[in-house]
Amino acid sequence: MIYIFFFSLCFIHFLYDNLMNNCLLMKLRWEGGAGHIKINGTQYQLNQAHWHSPSEHTINGRRFDLEVHLVHESNDGKTAVVGIMYKIGRADSFLSMIEDDLKALAHTKGVERNIGVIDPKQVKLGSRKYYRYIGSLTVPPCTQDVVWTIVRKVRTVTREQMKLIREAVHDESETNSRPVQAANKRSIRLYRPNDPKE
Repeated sequence: MIYIFFFSLCFIHFLYDNLMNNCLLMKLRWEGGAGHIKINGTQYQLNQAHWHSPSEHTINGRRFDLEVHLVHESNDGKTAVVGIMYKIGRADSFLSMIEDDLKALAHTKGVERNIGVIDPKQVKLGSRKYYRYIGSLTVPPCTQDVVWTIVRKVRTVTREQMKLIREAVHDESETNSRPVQAANKRSIRLYRPNDPKE
């Protein structure tokens, strides 16, 4: 059986934001949420974004240099994550906006920094095509039944931006991503805007 999940991304409001280095990853947290996505009738509020290097997802077996996870939660505690992957190339405008704050946190551990108002619309998706599957969180407690949406278009970051994310994390590792997991018979579907609504 094929399932098509209807997905709309709506950023409607945002409050002051905090950037935190928790020594495993750099996390941007929106106080009070920053808009929502709607999947199959359930609304999920955007709460935070964090980065992994290299990417935790692959496309056709290829792993990319960086991946951002936009973590959303519904009122009843369900989780949906939008993932965007990056390869080395031109600067990412969103990371450029917060570059000074990332540098300021690079020599701290567990410090949270108020960085003012960051509009999540600045995180560019670049495509309306995406993959969708049900999986788990990639960091402990690795919660199950997470709705994953992986944007099909691979965006770009500079090598310096990727290094800034990695060097700010004090885990004494060259990576902060989980090894690629087996599909384990999960159904993964590519959604295109012109697909018929089945």
